[in-house]
Amino acid sequence: MKPTPPGWPRISPALYYRDAAKAIDWLCRAFGFDVRLKVEGADGRIEHSELVFGEGVIMVADSERRERFAYRRSPGEVGGSNTQSLMLYVDDVEAHCKRARESGARIVSEPVTTDFGEEYWSDRAYECEDVGGHHWWFTQRLRDPKPKA
Repeated sequence: MKPTPPGWPRISPALYYRDAAKAIDWLCRAFGFDVRLKVEGADGRIEHSELVFGEGVIMVADSERRERFAYRRSPGEVGGSNTQSLMLYVDDVEAHCKRARESGARIVSEPVTTDFGEEYWSDRAYECEDVGGHHWWFTQRLRDPKPKA
């Protein structure tokens, strides 16, 4: 496999919001993203943006770009449905959950530890819903699998 372009991970999801500018500000405040690029179009509409979290990148845009991408919708435009959720590793899941809650995230699942046994791993994670209805899992690795002999 060839290397990715500089600054890009192998996969980068795109999320759509009714008000992407507001969502970008919220994602930075609540989850700790940083804006790498923001392209504004007519009436301040976000045509494209790139938000970074460590080495991860997500793209965020307004869902109102019907003339070019009629199939794109935010969860609020389809009755709250999600066809995917995103998972990110964080250093301190308890602190991250507190920050998200204080910023208005709806905590769907409080932090819980899942231990798949020594052959696998142990993580602590929580699930929340953002201002646009997208679901996120934030996870802290507690133990890596034991190396196989």
